[in-house]
Amino acid sequence: MIQLPDAFSEKMKHLLGDEYDSFISSYEKERVQGLRRNPLKVSEEEFDRMCPFELKKIPWVREGYYYHAGDRPGKHPYHEAGLYYIQEPSAMAVVELLDPQPGERILDLCAAPGGKTTHIAGRMEGKGFLVSNEIHPARAKILSQNVERFGIGNGVVTNEDSGRLSARFPLFFDRIVVDAPCSGEGMFRKDEAARLQWSPEHVAICARRQEEILSNAAAMLKPGGTMVYSTCTFSPEENEQVIEAFLLANPEFSILDMGERQGLSNGRPEWSKTGRSDLSGTYRIWPHQSDGEGHYLAVLKKEGTCDGPLKRTDPSYCTDPSVRKEAEGFLKEFLVEPDQYLTRKEYILFGEQLYLIPPEMIDFKGMKIVRPGLHIGTIKKNRFEPSHALALFLKKEEVKQWADFPADGVEMVKYLKGETLSEEASPRSQLSKKGWVLMNTDGFSIGFAKLSGGIFKNHYPKGLRWM
Repeated sequence: MIQLPDAFSEKMKHLLGDEYDSFISSYEKERVQGLRRNPLKVSEEEFDRMCPFELKKIPWVREGYYYHAGDRPGKHPYHEAGLYYIQEPSAMAVVELLDPQPGERILDLCAAPGGKTTHIAGRMEGKGFLVSNEIHPARAKILSQNVERFGIGNGVVTNEDSGRLSARFPLFFDRIVVDAPCSGEGMFRKDEAARLQWSPEHVAICARRQEEILSNAAAMLKPGGTMVYSTCTFSPEENEQVIEAFLLANPEFSILDMGERQGLSNGRPEWSKTGRSDLSGTYRIWPHQSDGEGHYLAVLKKEGTCDGPLKRTDPSYCTDPSVRKEAEGFLKEFLVEPDQYLTRKEYILFGEQLYLIPPEMIDFKGMKIVRPGLHIGTIKKNRFEPSHALALFLKKEEVKQWADFPADGVEMVKYLKGETLSEEASPRSQLSKKGWVLMNTDGFSIGFAKLSGGIFKNHYPKGLRWM
């Protein structure tokens, strides 16, 4: 039986009243598992047809599914190809309420490990500009890896404090997610560390930090913009009381009731509205009322309008053609239609690493940047090596050379382990000469190899290889 902190149990008795026993009983149930389809790579119809797992739709998000824990979707080639993201079902509600649109500027302020970021990117359809920020360097690297795996080309990953970020992006974003660091009470069923760390004092510390983060986020939102505040905790101090303090300090904001909008009205979970009329439109997801962990959500609207795009400082891009010479040679030779890359000017060189920056990105001099855009590859003396990120961004229809292997076959497992493969082992391929080949599994890109003498030399990243 899960041991809950005594002070937490007393607090929940006061908060839930007659529902307390049902709430406590939920801790004895097996927690549900969820994954979310990547619409940047696979349609709903195709995913439903090809998915090897037994899935059930999550009612409050159109890309979401429940799966059985025994299926282990994290150890399948489709996961490595970025066809889906494994995410706790309740957490998927955040972006559903944010309702991101293609072409917008969007910020995921506390973004690691990447669940909200990848969800937002899928809704943006590759159009617009996405900034994903994480203050902790190690977690920012994990976030960057998930951005890469999902094939996101219009995003930047930063590693900044919210205050420093707000100074660089004033009144910049159309929508912002603040999935604030919290005491993690909603994760007690699966996270022992959260249970051991919990105390009333820790809750108070989290609430003060949340107020600061939310205030900094508000400074980055355009007039007329939308912001979603969320936590995975039950404490009113970190939820309703944070929103109440924020609204008092920021009268230009109001709560937007999004719970009944199209897509959530039918089959959505029993989300509990707060009993206070002044905070109607903020929601709690309780583990004893729905198939998911604990979550709190509030949608905030900033009054006013914004006339046209706001001014920004143009960055200094890499304009020296000699720097891009090797990369341009590869792109011309490898891509079916290379002009969409060759006509862009927004390239930057980080050491030997060449990136294509989203056109909307401001001058990032002095900022901590983990991923400034789409990683094109490495420029070395007299040669260019394409990146794994580029492989996951491309589709086989866009390249001149590709090979395809079944996801359930032994050859794909060998590839993911870093082994060489024979050209003859690929049942489907388009090959005309030696050189770079986009490797695919069931039609979806998964990495690069280099063909020579009928052998695919493996270029799957060593840090990602299966054991």
